Amino acid sequence: MTLHPFVLGVDIAKDWIDVCGQDERAVRRIETTPRALKSFARKAQGGLVVFEASGGYERPLMAALEAAGVAYARVNPRHAREYARATGRLAKTDRVDARVLADMGRKLDLAPTLPIARERRRLADLVARRDDLVAAIVAERNRLAQAGDAFVRSDIQTVLKTLIRRRETVDREIAAHVKDHPALAEAEARLKSAPGVGPAIAAGLLARLPELGRLDRREIASLAGLAPHANESGRRLGKRRIWGGRADVRRGLYLAAFIASRCDPAFKALRRRMTEAGKPLKVILIAIARRMLVALNAMIREERDFRPQPQ
Repeated sequence: MTLHPFVLGVDIAKDWIDVCGQDERAVRRIETTPRALKSFARKAQGGLVVFEASGGYERPLMAALEAAGVAYARVNPRHAREYARATGRLAKTDRVDARVLADMGRKLDLAPTLPIARERRRLADLVARRDDLVAAIVAERNRLAQAGDAFVRSDIQTVLKTLIRRRETVDREIAAHVKDHPALAEAEARLKSAPGVGPAIAAGLLARLPELGRLDRREIASLAGLAPHANESGRRLGKRRIWGGRADVRRGLYLAAFIASRCDPAFKALRRRMTEAGKPLKVILIAIARRMLVALNAMIREERDFRPQPQ
């Protein structure tokens, strides 16, 4: 168990953070300006700062803490909410959340989150921008399919061309960024040696799963939301289901599994056997995605390319 002299719980909003220390009654609010966050990080040195993943709003705080060498634990919001309910805290406000996170950090053995290298952080920003553009392209194509007016169709097609050009520009920037950093370039080449993993999926894994190669197969599967969880009580044996984890990572691996199950002999054979056993397609692809992730994790850890799986 890692012990820290003190734990700070931090609830993050767009324009401020609420901080709870040892005295749960005292919660102070700090603006999320670079100067204020730098001052907070300096005072937090030696402790553990606990906060939730907040859709990107936590990034300035993470940068300030990493610059000051402060350990922090970035927790899943669902886990924090379940801890709050388990300890009888049913109300939800910024101050209550800060108190819950401070108590969670003191009572549980929270492992500090591994700092994200600057090059991976920028890669994550680029990948997120690409995802936004892809979502906009899909939305415009759906509108085009339903548009009847000639002017509206022409306008949508113009917007589509612009969005596609911007996506291609971001793709080139991602490729250039990876090429400029040897560690990223080497890891990307290894990932792309696996069936179903192209440049976009490889970049997504590097950006959103920096733990790849550092955890065991069960931990990495759970982190990606691909680990089946038991559902049993007494004599009832419910179906095992996946839940939680990083949805963006899981979507990328699901797509890779779909491609691999059609082109790789071993995964193709596994899909055929599971289909003959009556398994639904989604269950089959999740199983293949989990196997792929375990293989990718071993590849990065052992610094080797993909090895064909036995059929």
